[in-house]
This record gives sequence, structure tokens and C-alpha cells, in this order.
Amino acid sequence: MRMESHSDPVNALSLNRSLEEAAENRGFNRQALRGLSPDDQKKFESYGRGPDRQIPHPAIHQAFESQAQKHENMIAAQHKQQQITYGELNRKASWLAAELAAMGIGRGDNVGLFLERSIPMLTGLIGILKTGAAYVPQDVRITPQTTLADVMESAGIRVVLTLSHLADNIPVRDNQKVLAIDSLDFPQEGDRNYWSVMVPRSAASHHDNCFILFTSGTTGKPNGVQVTHGNVCNILLTEPGNLGIKPGYKVSQLLNIAFDMAAWEILGCLAQGGTLVIREKDFTEAVRHCDVVIATPSILAKVDVSQCHKIKTVAVAGEPCPRPLAEKWAAKCRFINSCGPTETTIINTAQHFRSHSLNLTIGKPTPNNTVYVLDEHKQPCAIGEVGEIWAGGKGVSAGYINNPLLNTERYQPDPFMADGSFMFRTRDLARWNEDGELEHFGRTDDQVKVKGFRVELDAISNTMESSGACQQAVTLKLNDKELVTFVRPANASIQKCLKAVESKLPYYCLPSSIVALPEFPVTARGKTDKRALLSMIQKKDSSINTRTEKEGVIA
Repeated sequence: MRMESHSDPVNALSLNRSLEEAAENRGFNRQALRGLSPDDQKKFESYGRGPDRQIPHPAIHQAFESQAQKHENMIAAQHKQQQITYGELNRKASWLAAELAAMGIGRGDNVGLFLERSIPMLTGLIGILKTGAAYVPQDVRITPQTTLADVMESAGIRVVLTLSHLADNIPVRDNQKVLAIDSLDFPQEGDRNYWSVMVPRSAASHHDNCFILFTSGTTGKPNGVQVTHGNVCNILLTEPGNLGIKPGYKVSQLLNIAFDMAAWEILGCLAQGGTLVIREKDFTEAVRHCDVVIATPSILAKVDVSQCHKIKTVAVAGEPCPRPLAEKWAAKCRFINSCGPTETTIINTAQHFRSHSLNLTIGKPTPNNTVYVLDEHKQPCAIGEVGEIWAGGKGVSAGYINNPLLNTERYQPDPFMADGSFMFRTRDLARWNEDGELEHFGRTDDQVKVKGFRVELDAISNTMESSGACQQAVTLKLNDKELVTFVRPANASIQKCLKAVESKLPYYCLPSSIVALPEFPVTARGKTDKRALLSMIQKKDSSINTRTEKEGVIA
């Protein structure tokens, strides 16, 4: 018996239907632009609309299967001393899909993928997709059982795939089942039944969910974002999201599997025929041997670029990228700075940054996507005016699971396409420059009031980074009268940082204190941990000048 869907069916279906209709008609609604000058109307459309591209596969695992047919003996992934070929991974995933189907798993279902980085993780992920179900990833080692239980309830999960040594960490109920992938009795390669596995004919379509990622949410309760196959294929199977990956290229897998950028690493690699290098504890070792690296700036900053002799492409997202970091890597390889929340599928803007580039921006809309800079009334901002980013197009996901109120707030009809499609409120602030690229000004949450003045925290940090006085800066509000900026490395010039702010920004932007650290703490998803930084100064940590990250890089 199939489980009952726990998503908001009206909202999710309408979003999916709207995305399909949008593919047929992508013309701008001129009436919605009437508040702009004729010149700005043209730029609003040309800047805000990504190129039209055909998508070669309706479902992302079909792209993997195509690679498995063409490159059966090529190595799909390696981890520690283990490796697996495309052919073997495809067959094991098909066998697992048949087992899941026998348990009643199929299209519309959600299956937990609660484990840690490993080769069996890939078998489970592809196996789930082959049934037509969506995978729901969590790293069991660092996720509290209460959170796992909330995720399982919210997503209506009946089956969880894991590893044998982690099975006891999963809080199952009577109607839920746990399968340890590494202890399943897979047929041997020589077994004739191995070659005749019948995968259930319930192949997913482009509007079916591919995965569900749980964000932290502003209330602390996780919000499940439904990301469809159409969403994923649109970004991973087109340029620049495909990152030029091809057979023979090695792609690092560094990030937490519950983070949407991990899907970029894993599915982006396997869909293009690359070899996924799954990191061990020392993630820098994996990076040194790879052609393509996807990371947050906080993680990339810990890598010695001079040791990466094979590197061809680096892509960063997830948080603002310091210009010194971008320049260092752009001198070595192709460097992609990108942006986009989970709700718009990994990234929806990207810039190919070069060492001689005048500005480090978040670039232009990715294929089949649109980006609008709007004011608080959702009206178009003039070109060059700062506003909030709303994102439209094929990247817009199918909404939050079981949260119609939040869906209504964040996903709204797109008045500029006027084709029934939706746009998503990102809460990112930006403006178009004259090159048609987006200059990022942080999030609406990062606009704070200090001494009665409105201050953009990222503007302070960017000013310090651009001065060359530090490699990275993070500015936080300490109270209604004080700002504090953390810089790294420990020998960063605090005086130069202060002078940079004094010379370029109003006096009320000057931090009351600047703290230099050798490293910044990072969250489990590889982003700078702002809460941990603020806690240091609030507690007046006696080790603040020498504090280093105790937990390693990312779990």
C-alpha cells in the first residue's frame, strides 16, 4: 500500500504544472514593466533572463544510466581503498530498486538516505531514484535523533537506507523499516540473475521529486524543500552548471550530503561520466587529485592552491566569496562564483570570474531561469538600484513539504512571465551593474540598524577584503550600538581594515572592535559559523586570539 503524500498537493501540483507551461512561453509581460524607463525595460528583460537551453534527459538518474551504458568499465567513484565502476554501480542500484519496489516504494514516495559519505551511499541514492521515489539525505553522525524523527515524519518516510554501523542511530517507529545497504545480499557479478534485474517501470518524469532537502528554517524547525528532476537536470546538464565535467575527470565529494551542493558534486559528476573522489577525513587530499572542485568559500580557503596541479574548474556557492580567494584560484583555473538558495535548485546565477575582472559578482541567470530585482512592493527596481532578488524559471522548486503558509509567502505567481509560473523570494539583496551582472549585497537579514542608521554588514566585510588587509572578513551586529568584525588570518592588519572602512563608508559603519583569528569556525554544511563567532565575543573567550576550529572542517 502506498503511503499518503505529506506535501501540500495543491501547491506542489500547481507549481509543477506552472513550470511545464512556462517552458512553452517565456516571453516577458511588458505591462508589468511599465514603471521602468524604456531603456531599463529592455535591460530588465535582457539581464534577467538566462539563455534558453534544451535538457537532454527528463530525470537525472537517466543521465547516469546513459553514462553506464557507454562507459561500463570506467570508475564511477572511489573512497579510501575502494572503487566501483559505472556498470557495477548501475546493476547494484537496479537490484536495490527492485527490492524497494517489492516493499511498495515507487513514484511519489520519499526514502530516507541516512548515512555518511561512502560508496554504498551512491548505490542507495541511485537505487531510490530508479524506483521513481525521492531521496531524503541526512548525515547520521551529526544530526540529532530528534531532527531525524522530525524529518521522517514530515516527509512521510517509511523506509530508511543506511549503513550497518549507523542503523542503531535511527529512531524508527513500528511502521518504518531500516535497510543497511552494506549488509544487503547483492548478487555476485557472475550470478546470471544479476544481469536480469527487472527494475520496476515507474521511471520518474521531470516534474517528480528527485530529492527533498531540509533547511534550518527561521523558526528552528526544518523545512523540507521539494526539488524535482526537472529542476536538477536544468542546472546540472547545462553550462555552466555542468562545469565541463566529462569522462576521465575526477570530481571531489567534500560536502555534507544534506547540503544541496553535495547533490551538485554527486549527481553532477555521475551524470557526466566523471569519477567521484569521496573524501576521507583530510578533505584537502581529495582536492589535490581532482579536476573539478565544488565547495563553499570557507572550505576552499583551507586548500593550498599550489598543491592542486590537476585542477581545471572550481565552483563556489553557499556564502559570499572574498575577492582575494577568488583571485588566487582564478589565476590557477576556471573559477565560477555562484549563488542560489536550495529553493531555486543549487544555484540560479553564476559568474566566470577572471583575475582581471573588474568586479566579483554573482553573475547572470543560469539557463532557463530568470532573476528579478524588486522593491518591497514587488515592483521592478531601476537598473543599478538595490532591491531584493526574486527568482523564476525552471530552477524554482516545487515548494515546501506540508507548509502551505510558507509556500504562499515565498512562492508567488510570476507577473513578468504571465504564464502561470511561480517566482521565489530569495531574501538576497542585489543590483544590476552595467555589464548585466548581479552585485550581491548580502541578505535582507544582514541589513541591520545601528545607532539609528541602516547598515549593510556585507558592505563592511567586502570593503576590508578588497583593501587587501585581510583574506576574509565577517561583520556582525553585537548590539544596537556596536558592530564587531572578525578577520583572518591572525596576522591580518587591523589598522588597515579600519582605515579602509573609514575611507569608503559612513562613520556609523565602523566596527567597535575587530578580532583577528587564524581560522573561522564552520557549520556542518561548510559555511562560516556566525553564531559561533558571535558567541566568542559575547563570552569574552580568553582564547579568542588563538582559537582554532576543534571539530575539523566539515563532518
